[in-house]
Amino acid sequence: MSGHSKWSTIKRQKGANDAKRGAIFTKLSREIIQAAKQGGGDPGMNFKLRLAIQRAKSQNMPNDNIERAVAKGTGGAADEQLDEIQYEGYGPGGTAIIVAALTDNRNRTVAEVRHQFSRAGGNLGENGSVAWQFEAKGLITIPTNGKDGDDLALQAIDAGAEDVDVGVGMVEVKTEPSNLEPVRKALESSGLEIENADFAMVPKVTVELDTKAAHQVLRLIEGLEDLEDVQRVYSNADFSDEAIESYPG
Repeated sequence: MSGHSKWSTIKRQKGANDAKRGAIFTKLSREIIQAAKQGGGDPGMNFKLRLAIQRAKSQNMPNDNIERAVAKGTGGAADEQLDEIQYEGYGPGGTAIIVAALTDNRNRTVAEVRHQFSRAGGNLGENGSVAWQFEAKGLITIPTNGKDGDDLALQAIDAGAEDVDVGVGMVEVKTEPSNLEPVRKALESSGLEIENADFAMVPKVTVELDTKAAHQVLRLIEGLEDLEDVQRVYSNADFSDEAIESYPG
């Protein structure tokens, strides 16, 4: 399992305090509003909205909040003019990082993102500077829940997965973007629990880091993810189990 996915999974399992959960709900609401604006309010007909709602539910976002966000998106939400922007840069150890943002103020967002890179000893790059090191994929994580990871991997391959990584307590399934929903449905119909299903930028090659550099990159990723306008952060860092377990954050 790729290092960043391991870290994301561990963070979800640890949960978040109330302050961070409020910020998470704000991000999720924005994502739902944007998806509803672009493709309509019916999740059965709007795959992007369906994914956003699934993400919200996985974070225990109340149904009332979800419904309000959908209504705001389909109602026009003139006060919520959001732009989707992708930033690229380099972090400690030469790691490549992509930041996906949804913002109502481009100047504020780029300043905040640049500040996080600078304080971590990295630098924000031009568009295209690191994107070539990643490829768009569908990414599904399945908790093993005591089941044999290799057996789950075979089920995922039978369901149409492109690639599968078996980790401790978790199986990570990669698909072509267009196959994300069919594979997810096939896995669910076979009785498997899906922890998360989403589109992602997956690194073609990962960079191994020593513990010090790994902690610096994790601190940068956390700083970026804490920004209100940032929806996703992707990196090509390969975090060892030891680095993750010893990270003080």
